Amino acid sequence: MGEKREFAWLRSALFVPGNRPDRIEKAVQTNADAVIIDLEDAVPLSQKVETRKRVREKIATCGGKKIIVRVNALHSEFGLDDFKEVISNGLSGVMVPKVETPSDIRQIDAIVTEVEKKVGIEPGSIFILPLIESALAVENAFAIASVKTEPDRFFSLSFGAADFALDMGIAITLSGEELIYPRARLAVACRAAGLAPPVDTPFMIDLKDRQALEADIRRAIRFGFQGKLCIHPNQVEICNQLFSPTEEEVAYARKVIDTFEKAEAEGVAAIQLEGKFIDYPVVERCRRILKMPGLK
Repeated sequence: MGEKREFAWLRSALFVPGNRPDRIEKAVQTNADAVIIDLEDAVPLSQKVETRKRVREKIATCGGKKIIVRVNALHSEFGLDDFKEVISNGLSGVMVPKVETPSDIRQIDAIVTEVEKKVGIEPGSIFILPLIESALAVENAFAIASVKTEPDRFFSLSFGAADFALDMGIAITLSGEELIYPRARLAVACRAAGLAPPVDTPFMIDLKDRQALEADIRRAIRFGFQGKLCIHPNQVEICNQLFSPTEEEVAYARKVIDTFEKAEAEGVAAIQLEGKFIDYPVVERCRRILKMPGLK
């Protein structure tokens, strides 16, 4: 298997109902790094079949926007046909809810590969973003993240706290203490498996409470998440801002890389810069910072 491709960062991924084409158009015009067109929870059972066809047509009109479709669960009555209908040119990835085992990923990969070949898309082009949203899924996070596919198909993990809390019989609070374990487990699982950092759960307690949203984002950053799922356009900008490095961090990263590369050329691999110890891991983190979206 070849070396993994670089995963495009998702600081913000905005959900929009698949049965609301007007909202899809508005979502595409936002600064969200990706738009997730939802075929699952946001679409009534009576509209799921007709909605998936309209979504396929809509994908082709979204220009260069990164478009992800959240299909229905793999083992639901709608899941398989969702994959067959929406995988098309212009689609970046599929978000799959209720993934709980490595076997789920292997089945999803086989289905996506088959459809890619059928519609003339290079196999491996469509990434998979599994939603981890149950106790079993959290416990299996590393095993799920460790699945290798051929051809190499890029994916990371995303966290769905609402269904996780339902499964556990607990309530989600502003402090977020009840989500410490699953967040930590997902972040560690992705890193240990060599994946991009995971994408955090939406903040749903109070859409008007910007201060609480900011606190929730900062918690996700401390755990090592790359971005956050958004359920309202007013959540996008703050996610983009906080999940991006500051101007000072960018300037320092560039200085570290420049100074280290000069030292390395002279046969030195550990230096001090402004009183701080610099070695290969520090330099690699600085390089990752400079690969993040929104940088000039």
